[in-house]
Amino acid sequence: MRRVLVVAVCAAGVSAASMAARRAPEAAPERAAQRAGAPPQTPPAQPGQRGRGRGRGRGAVQVMALTTTAWRDGGEIPVKYAQAGDEVSPPLAWSGVPEGVQSFALVAHDLDALSRGETVLHWLVWNIPGTATSLPEGVPHGSQLPDGTRQISVSGPYYRGPGAPATGPPHHYVFELYALDAMLEVAPAEASPAETRAAVIAAMADRIRGKGVLVGRYRAAPAK
Repeated sequence: MRRVLVVAVCAAGVSAASMAARRAPEAAPERAAQRAGAPPQTPPAQPGQRGRGRGRGRGAVQVMALTTTAWRDGGEIPVKYAQAGDEVSPPLAWSGVPEGVQSFALVAHDLDALSRGETVLHWLVWNIPGTATSLPEGVPHGSQLPDGTRQISVSGPYYRGPGAPATGPPHHYVFELYALDAMLEVAPAEASPAETRAAVIAAMADRIRGKGVLVGRYRAAPAK
């Protein structure tokens, strides 16, 4: 009996370790996303997470749906939206918005590319009006749009498409939409992209009421 019990315990331990090993990679995107400088909130304010959390004592952060007609969540981003193509911003739509939202902020970044310790910023859009439910394809360039929306990326005041090289694995590009209970007093063109990003992230602290996440993969086509 003792030998049977020892064998059973060992088998259970091996099974648990195997399950943990299979699950471990699932946490990697979240750890990579946290390097992006997420707003100082409890989950799901951290980039890459879809769970519920709390902020400023106002209840749970609501999970929203963020979608695009350009690709399925987790699927391949068409070249039209990449640096190798037209490099237009993809159409985005969201639903499940909580009450009391005054604005939205969108952060799009490459989880698999780091620059000075941060994920590469492909698009940061803030002060999207709280009544909005979508962004159209091909948002115009410019630090501030007519409706007050402001934007920036690592290379300028516009959407920067994915550009992962053909020589490596596909990169994961994460679009994170935050529903906020205030407009953000961050100027669109008075600082560097890195400084503006940090200012927007800081201004978002304790203002997040909801969050939606969309993921796309991209790798350039091999040269012919």
